[in-house]
Amino acid sequence: MTMSNDPSEALRRARPRGKRVTRVGLREVISQGLPGGVLQDLYHYSMMVSWPRLFATIVAFFLVFDVLFGCLFHLVPNCIANLNPPGFLGDFFFSVETLATVGYGDMHPQTVYGHTVAMIEIFTGLLMLALITGLMFARFSRPRARFLFSRYAVVRPMDGKLTLMFRAANERQNVVQNASAQLRMLRDDVTSEGYEIRRIIDLPLVRSQHPIFSLSWNIMHVIDDASPLRHETSQTLEDHEAVFILSLSGTDETTGQVLIARGEYPASAVRWNATFRNILEQDAGTLHIDFSKFHDVDPLAEAPGNGAPP
Repeated sequence: MTMSNDPSEALRRARPRGKRVTRVGLREVISQGLPGGVLQDLYHYSMMVSWPRLFATIVAFFLVFDVLFGCLFHLVPNCIANLNPPGFLGDFFFSVETLATVGYGDMHPQTVYGHTVAMIEIFTGLLMLALITGLMFARFSRPRARFLFSRYAVVRPMDGKLTLMFRAANERQNVVQNASAQLRMLRDDVTSEGYEIRRIIDLPLVRSQHPIFSLSWNIMHVIDDASPLRHETSQTLEDHEAVFILSLSGTDETTGQVLIARGEYPASAVRWNATFRNILEQDAGTLHIDFSKFHDVDPLAEAPGNGAPP
């Protein structure tokens, strides 16, 4: 058996690093070789974790500190006056009252040791309260866009030109000022040198800005001779594992916050020779929008050109 003299290899063996499962687009990626980042990026973890897990973590920290300081009080008997119930349970409940800065008054420190431990625990409780308050405010005040993206994209003729079309809507139905859209395609490709690459291709839109995005928005890319999709079909897109990423952003007129959202469409979610079902109806000058039909797609009678399958 041979031993390696490479110190970096010995360090990797001494410090094993776990695997992490993430999602990039619609792909599941398993990464390894990075150190655990929860303690190193605690704020980001607290912002991304679910509400039940966050509350469970806060309760766990609260109980751990209560037990820890309860043990410190229990180490020196008679440092707490009027201890009730006697024993460790009384020390634990006094620790709970001290950490929460409640202080009912019936139990109180009566020695220098007891006052010192209580002072440290009160400072810890105030620090925890400040951190939890800031974290809760940050989570509640974080801007969230309620943009609705259609489940499918369609390819259909529009003004005599083959067009890739997406549909989006503002679920809040308030005004989002200066909304902007960007469309990109990710696909596997091989360079002339034989290098495999995941290429990002920008797809220009017919209109990439919306002055008052409050209801719905049809976002279109024309497949003409200048389009990167001019030679693509549903089969070639699936062979290259193509994914379309539609990004929307804008300023919420109500809060003044910038809203950002995105929709992701694999090649299988693109319906060729199809159209979105109409969701607008007019009755006596009043427009009615039926969002129950928002994701519905109907086939067209004739297949478009440009190599699209019928």
